[in-house]
Amino acid sequence: MLGNERRQKILELLQEDGSARVKELGILFKVSEPTIRQDLEKLEQEGYIVREHGGAFLRTVSKQVGTLSLQHMENLDKKKIIAKKAASFIVSGNRIILDSGSTITELAKCIANIQNITVITNALNIALIMGTNPTCDLMVTGGEFKAPTLSLTGEKAAFFFRNIYVDKLFLATGGISPALDLTYPSISDIIVKSSMIEVSKEIYLLADSTKFGRASFASLGSIKRVQYLITDDNIDAEIARRISEMGVKIIIA
Repeated sequence: MLGNERRQKILELLQEDGSARVKELGILFKVSEPTIRQDLEKLEQEGYIVREHGGAFLRTVSKQVGTLSLQHMENLDKKKIIAKKAASFIVSGNRIILDSGSTITELAKCIANIQNITVITNALNIALIMGTNPTCDLMVTGGEFKAPTLSLTGEKAAFFFRNIYVDKLFLATGGISPALDLTYPSISDIIVKSSMIEVSKEIYLLADSTKFGRASFASLGSIKRVQYLITDDNIDAEIARRISEMGVKIIIA
C-alpha cells in the first residue's frame, strides 16, 4: 500500500473510531511504528487530526460529541430520500434493529412517531431520537464508544444480540467494493454487524449511489448477506444488474 493510500485509510479509520494508537495502526497496516508516526504527522499538518503520546485523535471529536453531530454528512439529500423509502417498510408492531450512521439516523427521524415498535440500536443519537416516542420499546447495546459515529461497538455490543430475534434490520455500510463486498473503516464493527444480521429475518441495506466502488479497510463479506438494497436512482446499471443476479432485491428511492 502506497503512503498516500495508507494515510487515507488511517484517516477513514479515525473518522470512524475517533482515535487510534500508533502500535495498533502499525499492526493493522503492517508497517513500522516510525512510518505510522510520519503518517500521523502528515495528517496533523493537513489539519485532520491531533497527535498525542502514542497515538492520535480526530480534531473534531469534542465538537461532534458536544453537539451530537455525525462525521459523515455528505450526500444528505440522497440519504433523506433513501431513509423515507426505508421508513415505508416499518409498521406498528415491528421489532427492528437500527444500525448507526447518517442514513440510518435520517430513518430514525422518519419513524420516530410510529406507535408500538421495538427498536434495538447501537447508536446513542438514534436512541435519543427514538426515546421521544413513549410507545417505543427501546433497547441500546453496550460496548466501546466511537465518537464520530456516536455508536457503541466491539464484542460487548455484539454480545447484546445473542438470544434475540427481530423482524427487520436496517444496515449501513462504509463502502461497497468493486467486488460487491460490504466494507467498513473499522474492524471492531464487523462482529457487531454480523451479529445483527444473524438475528434478523429481513435485512435492508441503506446505501446511496456514491458508496459503490469504495472499499474501506474491513470487509463484512458479500452484499449477498442482505436481502434488500435501498438506494437512489443514480446507481450504475451494470452494478444494479450484478447485484440483482446475486439475489438481492433493489429498491430505488
